[in-house]
Amino acid sequence: MLSASAHTIQWLKPDIGEEKWEFFNHPDKQDFYRRHGIEWERLLSAFDRGSLEPYPRSGRIGGIVVSGAYHQYDDYARYLAKAKRGYRKSYSAMEESLQRAGSLTLKAPIIICCREEALLFSGYRRLCLAWNYGMVPYVWLVPLS
Repeated sequence: MLSASAHTIQWLKPDIGEEKWEFFNHPDKQDFYRRHGIEWERLLSAFDRGSLEPYPRSGRIGGIVVSGAYHQYDDYARYLAKAKRGYRKSYSAMEESLQRAGSLTLKAPIIICCREEALLFSGYRRLCLAWNYGMVPYVWLVPLS
């Protein structure tokens, strides 16, 4: 028999303005932006063409490799469970809220896709929360042409 999660998450379209730091300051993502010639204005103009898409635990979405998805449990242990307290704190708060209420409403993580390559732009902790509770999260998938 398979067990289903009694917890639920409702996913909403995120606000790209709240994620500006990821574009301008996250050191591990800058190479992706440079390789694809992505500027902030280009991302802003494409953002509303995105859509909520299911993202089962995987390193790919729609057959395209997603850089920074860190979907395996060992990745979770390395990047989140053993991360510095400040990084873990928001995950722990979401997890406690989910356990207490049984459901949450969260802004969807963002994946940007350019040609045959994708990047988890933001929302790793939200992905982990859903994956760790056996749920299929939704992401805001932004195609950049």
